[in-house]
Amino acid sequence: MSTRRRIVVGISGASGAVLGIRALELLRDAGVETHLVISQSGRATIGQETDRTVAEVLALASYTYSDNDLGAAISSGSFRTDGMLVAPCSVKTLSGIANSYDENLLVRAADVTLKERRRLVLLLRETPLHAGHIRLMGQATESGAIIMPPLPAFYTRPQSVADIIDHSIARALDLLDIRSGDTERWNGWKSFDHRAPVPVGHNGSTVVDGPR
Repeated sequence: MSTRRRIVVGISGASGAVLGIRALELLRDAGVETHLVISQSGRATIGQETDRTVAEVLALASYTYSDNDLGAAISSGSFRTDGMLVAPCSVKTLSGIANSYDENLLVRAADVTLKERRRLVLLLRETPLHAGHIRLMGQATESGAIIMPPLPAFYTRPQSVADIIDHSIARALDLLDIRSGDTERWNGWKSFDHRAPVPVGHNGSTVVDGPR
């Protein structure tokens, strides 16, 4: 029996298609078998936000499926996987997952992941949030999903958007127990001289540069 890891990747129509694309690249580099489904809105977003064609994105995956194919392998719990990542995850997709409304393959695959007690990571892309969004996040979490908005980590001192994306995806893959690349990780406060004079701003407020 093969011991190769197997992850389902969903790309929905929320802004941030590059998150799913980068996840596919890192999973490929890590030797993980990927099963990709892109929603109709996700296909449109890829064209709007990136220089990639949908065909190029599909080529990054080991296996691909139409979002209308509710009879696909990933629609059944008997098809074994090691979890699923939805990157980015739109509120519409979150709503479908939270309410088990399996109208398309992306939501069905996520629902299967939850019912089989596998790890489901949702990179929710929406802001600001109203109470309805928060309730949906709570419902999905109660069912076992992990809500992970792709927020930048500034302690790594990113030099580009690509740095932020790489760190966000690496942290998401951590949640699926997959190590990828040379992601910088937190190792405690950097040393600094707490006895040094504290600079004062023009309005008399303290200017803090370092741990608080």
